[in-house]
Amino acid sequence: MPERPFYQPGASSVEGLPLALQMFHNHPLVMLKPHWHAQVEVNFIVQGRVHYRMAEHEIALSAGEMCLFWGGLPHQMDDLSDDAVYAGAHLPLVHFFRLHLPADVRHRLMTGATLVTNATDQSDNDNFKRWNDYARSGDPARTEHAVNELLLRLERVRFEPYRLVPGTVAGHGAGSPFDQQSSRNVGRMCDFIAENFLYDIDCVNIACAADIHPKYAMSLFKKSTGMTLNEYVSLLRLSYAQALLMHEDANVLKVAMDSGFGSLSAFNKSFRKLAGMSPSDFRRAGASR
Repeated sequence: MPERPFYQPGASSVEGLPLALQMFHNHPLVMLKPHWHAQVEVNFIVQGRVHYRMAEHEIALSAGEMCLFWGGLPHQMDDLSDDAVYAGAHLPLVHFFRLHLPADVRHRLMTGATLVTNATDQSDNDNFKRWNDYARSGDPARTEHAVNELLLRLERVRFEPYRLVPGTVAGHGAGSPFDQQSSRNVGRMCDFIAENFLYDIDCVNIACAADIHPKYAMSLFKKSTGMTLNEYVSLLRLSYAQALLMHEDANVLKVAMDSGFGSLSAFNKSFRKLAGMSPSDFRRAGASR
């Protein structure tokens, strides 16, 4: 029996493009180990079934179910049926904060929960396929239209039954009112970080880009995302480094420097904290596949 194909990060994949918005509609592949990326991920199961191993919980989904989770924590699709098809997107934070979701839901997603809903219908099958076609058309207007429609679709979950895992929180989410100015400020910070994360930047630079005080910037970002500014910058760098390490001839020191880390020790510490292993071990594990 032929060996089942598997997914492996690469320079052109979501890990190597931490700023990219990507849409997909295809047969998923088993992941041999957890991965992470700097986007929020939405998966809609078109047919078959899949099983996810998240940072601190597991989820099994079947056709007609949809989930939304923060890809910045290690996660892994470790099992699926042979007929599985899924669709969805990887959304950079700047798009995620355009979503009018209850504040408590946004916070729980950014701190590791997964939102799951089965309140879907045939239109979702059709729309996810069309959004993927639009996003891959090369036409910026079609891509923008697909993104806007997808965001509206995701906002609809607040009007329908859903659950948050771990801990079942059913129903029609509550939370503090959506603060558009705060979200615009977070969006400006995300934009600046996205363009400059490989350089030496700090909270003063980031706050200046949003035209707000550094202390307020740090507080607002932490409240909105569950991460500090430094942790988010580090995550983008680690996501970028993850893809570079998949090359067989990758030099760990060069990857550390190319990913924006000032020293090998800082890179090793951050990488081990996220991945549970050293960069060298991660590279060897990838090369052995």
